[in-house]
Amino acid sequence: MALASRVCRVLSNTASNVTRWRWPCKRMASQLTQLSEEENMMKDTAAKFAQEKVSPLVMEMDQKEELDRSIIDGLFKQGFMGIEVAPDYGGAGANFFSAILVIEELAKVDPSVSVFCDVQNTLILEMFHRYASDELQQMYLPKLSRNLAGSYCLSEPSCGSDAFALRTKADREGEHYILNGQKSWITNAEHAGLFLVMANVDFSKGYKGITTFAVDRDTPGLAILKKENKLGIRASSTCPVVLENVKVHESQVIGQVGKGYKYAIEALNMGRIGIAAQMLGLAEGVFAHTMPYLKERSAFGQPIGMFQAMQHQYANLATQIEAARLLTYNAARLKENGQPYIKEAAMAKYYASEVAANTASRCVELVGGVGFTRDLPIEKYYRDSKIGQIYEGSSNIQLNTIAEKVWNEY
Repeated sequence: MALASRVCRVLSNTASNVTRWRWPCKRMASQLTQLSEEENMMKDTAAKFAQEKVSPLVMEMDQKEELDRSIIDGLFKQGFMGIEVAPDYGGAGANFFSAILVIEELAKVDPSVSVFCDVQNTLILEMFHRYASDELQQMYLPKLSRNLAGSYCLSEPSCGSDAFALRTKADREGEHYILNGQKSWITNAEHAGLFLVMANVDFSKGYKGITTFAVDRDTPGLAILKKENKLGIRASSTCPVVLENVKVHESQVIGQVGKGYKYAIEALNMGRIGIAAQMLGLAEGVFAHTMPYLKERSAFGQPIGMFQAMQHQYANLATQIEAARLLTYNAARLKENGQPYIKEAAMAKYYASEVAANTASRCVELVGGVGFTRDLPIEKYYRDSKIGQIYEGSSNIQLNTIAEKVWNEY
């Protein structure tokens, strides 16, 4: 710490370096894993809620492919659905890092519950905080904090990674826009009361015609179709959303007309930190279920976890999990402090997703045959882990982003 203080003093005496190095000095004085009192409180509260309320319902929700209403109500009651929303609007008034901690803790027990909270905080609320008018914030933030879930509608049947090739259109009619199109893979759609819809107001302008609209669930012409039958995170609803002549007033535009592409990119960059936290929590959760089994199960006169072949495997997994944690926390701190974080967010999302998939797969093998059954939750973590490499930017898209940033650094 003394060395860090001296470094900060030297740098602060060099005018040309003040702006560039002010944040690194601050971070040196506070480790990534060192949490504030508020952050610790949010983390502990989320962990308690996950263990006491979520854990008993995990397998039932997975089998029914539906979040229990008590869990949704509990997330709102605990303040987990409006973590960064100011108390004046009914939110917790906490920081972005607290949201990441909550997402991580929930994912340790059930990634389906975690992503419900994640979308609300890292996509929906971030869009409102950054771009919505005062009127829209006053209208929706209290509801989003209290009992209104949101969905983020970008992907379409013909565009996934190439998101800006979307075909949903918004035709201007006086003070209104008429929306027509179909959205795919919309998380939380089954329970959402508000949809942030990306639509193009002028295809001649290409992606610069894309605009973001806040559309209420009960708006005539908006329909939520049958949810997808998925491999993993089965309790999380993923549905197509159809818009047929949906009439939206111009006051429901988020930010500026034609800037939706910019907002979408920035929101996804933030959202990737949330998915990194979800995948980190998943890896921690499946690992926590595996290690006690390796101590209890004996073979050839000793716990199977004492064999060197096993030790090397779980030592490697523990190292990867810790690396994923540091990448995720670093990206979250960078974002929170207003520093560039796009490369770091992509790295965190990419690596944490790979670690989650690898850890879950290895843990199934480590516990043997019982890991292949539903007697333990390990197989569920294995199924849940795959989505991390797919949504909010596939692993290949993350690598593209990382490569571009690294290339430009040299």
